[in-house]
Amino acid sequence: MYELEELKRVLPVVQALARSLPGRVSIDTHKARVAAEALAAGAFMVNDVSALRMDREMVAVVRDADCPIVLMHMLGKPRTMQNDPIYRDVVEDVYAFFLERLNWALDNGVKEENLLIDPGIGFGKTKAHNLELLHNLEAFRSLGRPIVVGASRKRFLGEILGIESPQERDAATAATTALAVMGGAHIVRVHEIVHNREAAEVARAVMGVRG
Repeated sequence: MYELEELKRVLPVVQALARSLPGRVSIDTHKARVAAEALAAGAFMVNDVSALRMDREMVAVVRDADCPIVLMHMLGKPRTMQNDPIYRDVVEDVYAFFLERLNWALDNGVKEENLLIDPGIGFGKTKAHNLELLHNLEAFRSLGRPIVVGASRKRFLGEILGIESPQERDAATAATTALAVMGGAHIVRVHEIVHNREAAEVARAVMGVRG
């Protein structure tokens, strides 16, 4: 999507939501200008699928805005990321990616407390890769930054269950939410809120009993 078209689409939405929602608004973009204007319009956080790699000006935007930034792992580019993704070890490779990106962001002036990490479920990963990351989510806790997981309605859930329609994957999404929370996720990105919130609350209750 071209920059001006992206601005045209997202800014009115950000402005409206920032005024009306009781919560905070995040802008999902890898373009520095879009992020800057969205933050000015009321967004609180930036989610960058490229982890500050695709636009060299993005790091200055989030640094100067002193805002939270989600560094997401993606293999390749959006249009090609699902073309036969290959890893030596997906958990180790993603971990090493975050280690490099976090250090790079810190070296470029981003405050550590503003950095979050997202293993990028579905972004350059096969079904097996996604399951491996969810199974080993705790491995990323040693990086010391909040973990974000976005598995909502993703294709791999449909592959597991034989469900074509993304809208029919909400029950499967709730399962990933519970698993992610138990694995150490601090934030989950979902389409349907109520059942996922309940799944997260049950997971936290189980964790509390576990001690």
